Amino acid sequence: MKTTHKLIFGSMLFLSCSLFAQDKVKMDVARPEPTKEEKAWMEYMSPGPMHQMLIKSNGDWNQEITFWMAPGAPETKTVAKCFNSMILGDRYQVSTSTGEMMGMPFEGKSTVGYDNSKKVFQSTWIDNMGTGIMYMEGPYDAATKTVSMKGEMVDPMSGKMERARQTMKFIDDNNQLMEMYVTKDGKEFKNMVIKFTRR
Repeated sequence: MKTTHKLIFGSMLFLSCSLFAQDKVKMDVARPEPTKEEKAWMEYMSPGPMHQMLIKSNGDWNQEITFWMAPGAPETKTVAKCFNSMILGDRYQVSTSTGEMMGMPFEGKSTVGYDNSKKVFQSTWIDNMGTGIMYMEGPYDAATKTVSMKGEMVDPMSGKMERARQTMKFIDDNNQLMEMYVTKDGKEFKNMVIKFTRR
């Protein structure tokens, strides 16, 4: 009787394995090797090491802000705070800053991402001190732990676009330093420094 049970069990196991093997063949036939285009899209859409670096900046931060309205103008200091979080499957980081600027309530939002194909960081910035959207992009230098981005911003006085650049240094997990430079009349000057400290 035991021998009969073993034979039946063995036959069922063999049949199951055979059916699994047949299904696997069907699956292999139904799922051909991804095309070059499909592989490129997969690489483009998949979060990588640069996105992991952004994730480390999630959470609450204090901001010490120093800015200059024009070359040679006196500096103005203020404080603010921001909260960073990832969206769309850890592909982009959204940051909301709140504080006071020139005696008025201030709020701004940025979106930062890393383009796997172009190999650059990209950012947008909007705030309640204007009605435009600033876009910047640039590479990351691992040796200095710095993202250097370039873009343009509008001059409300002339309505013309001015060149701008920004560096973001990731000092450590709890400290970051952002510096912004603007070009006016062909001359570049530093118009903002923000020291970030994790709360």
